[in-house]
Amino acid sequence: MDTKVKKYGLFVLGVAICFAVAAASVFVEKLIPGEILGASIVALFMGTIINSFFHPAWLKPALKFTSKRILKLAIILLGASLSVNTIMSVGKLTFFVMVFTFAMCFGGGYFVRKLFGLNWKLGNLISAGTGICGGSAIAAIAPVIDADDKDIAFAMSSTFLFDMAMIALYPLMGRALGMSDMGYGIWAGTSVNDTASVVASGYAFSEAAGDFATMVKLTRTIAIIPMVLVFAYVSTRIKQKELKASGGGKKVNLMKIIPWFIGGFLIMAALNSTGCIPETVSGVIKSSSKFLMVTALAAIGLNTSITDFKKAGLRPMFYGITIDTLVTLTALVVIWCMGLM
Repeated sequence: MDTKVKKYGLFVLGVAICFAVAAASVFVEKLIPGEILGASIVALFMGTIINSFFHPAWLKPALKFTSKRILKLAIILLGASLSVNTIMSVGKLTFFVMVFTFAMCFGGGYFVRKLFGLNWKLGNLISAGTGICGGSAIAAIAPVIDADDKDIAFAMSSTFLFDMAMIALYPLMGRALGMSDMGYGIWAGTSVNDTASVVASGYAFSEAAGDFATMVKLTRTIAIIPMVLVFAYVSTRIKQKELKASGGGKKVNLMKIIPWFIGGFLIMAALNSTGCIPETVSGVIKSSSKFLMVTALAAIGLNTSITDFKKAGLRPMFYGITIDTLVTLTALVVIWCMGLM
């Protein structure tokens, strides 16, 4: 009995450590002006640094629970940030831009990934973060393809570096190109990765551009649903081939590969869109989702060491920068062709 009590006590302590790192990350985020650095990436790096000095074996079960289960809960609550009305109004203007940027991320990304010699999980995590919505997309797709915490950390880091550069460069490029508030908002909203970075780069151009960029960014989030389903299917097919190669194997059952947490995500989005969730409650849910996401990324950081980054080398970073640059140019060309500049 004492052994079980000690085991559960250490488990609770481990989860509490993840929440403590998340809380510290939110505090650090508020200290940095302009929302240029989100709490998610702070938590990831803070956890990685702590892991370099503190990585006891008893912490592993808590890290696994937090990075998997709490992450899925955060994704479910993320649905409350979606509104069908916003998606329909903004989607009319941005649909074609998103189609071409997604094609570049995953179609062009396939060939670029081969060029850089990355494994398919890491390459597609970076592509998802670039094409959809930064850390949220990476976090949503990671569980369905059984991505390692290290790959998640590398993908997050790659998209983060590009965003930091674009916060400064996007407004300068937008003004140099003489872009309208709407055109710039669509550009930033469809090609900058993380929400905090979209907000920062959008409002750095103008208030109207910032408002529109934020709406476009939220609309991009809906692409999480089909992307998760596609990757769930692909992952299952790969596992099936591996089983057949070893002499076993089962038929792919589509109903079984649909992640249960995506159902919760859709329910929350539907409730929010129909007005069933009061605005004040919706705000609390959104904030809770963000904090739980930060907590999960803190756990991933605590399970990743600086040595892991050194072993990965610069290839993930170069891959991410290449894909991000291609997406930026693709979005710009499509916006120009549509006469929205």
